[in-house]
Amino acid sequence: MNTISRRNLIKTGALSAAIWPFAGIEVMGAAQTVNSDPWRGLKIGVATYTFREFPIEEMIKGVLRVGLKYISVKNVRNHIDLTHTPEERKQRVQMLKDAGIIPLSVGNVGMKNDEADIRRAFEYARDIGVSTMVCAPDMNSVPILDKMVKEFNIKLAIHNHGPEDKNFPSPYDVMKAIEKYDKRIGLCIDVGHTARAGVDPAESILKCRERLYDVHLKDIAQLGIKNVAAEGGRGILNLKSIYAALLKINFQGLAGFEYEKGDGKDPLPGLAESVGYAKGLLAGLS
Repeated sequence: MNTISRRNLIKTGALSAAIWPFAGIEVMGAAQTVNSDPWRGLKIGVATYTFREFPIEEMIKGVLRVGLKYISVKNVRNHIDLTHTPEERKQRVQMLKDAGIIPLSVGNVGMKNDEADIRRAFEYARDIGVSTMVCAPDMNSVPILDKMVKEFNIKLAIHNHGPEDKNFPSPYDVMKAIEKYDKRIGLCIDVGHTARAGVDPAESILKCRERLYDVHLKDIAQLGIKNVAAEGGRGILNLKSIYAALLKINFQGLAGFEYEKGDGKDPLPGLAESVGYAKGLLAGLS
């Protein structure tokens, strides 16, 4: 459980951004941060599933509003989807670049045990220009995945989904399934789902470091089958140990906030609070 004073962390993190709407905003600049890099070398960003109910223009504003620039693009129609043509994908990627936003991964992309379906997903990631695809494949498809990472030279980050996931409940289930295959097949550790699967998220980050390519950051209100999201610091996860583990391994993949509380129609306040809390935690780590 998080025991650090929220008052001090809120001061450090400057959470006032949470109350402003998307329209008419000003982006927080580097001059507003206490340090030139409050993230201490980590590539902290946003999994755009957080803004799944918003068009790409508003998603961009939301990401910038909380002072971040790295994203994992969710494959929904209002962002960049598998149903978009290659030209449409490139146009939308240019929108991101024009705003100063850098896509580091895509996903979470579902995959069937079917080579054509998997190839379609790899072509999507290739068109967006990312080096990593977060995915939820069928467990029996790993031999096809092995073939595709060699052809496309795109890393896979298989996402674990907790105790209700029949394929990959925890990061260790992913590691067991992929250990004999190409090292470009790795994992995305979702810290909330990992804890719900009965695994310490920080410990799994350390143990899976060699194949850890993406991380979903969040907090949860309780353990168990049901996924109950919470703002960062309001839940039960030991977030301090998670950030300490990422620093210890000098993690250079995307560590993206995936804020899931509510129905997705008002994510900005909770996201901003989570970002501010994380800044405070990192500022306090030696």
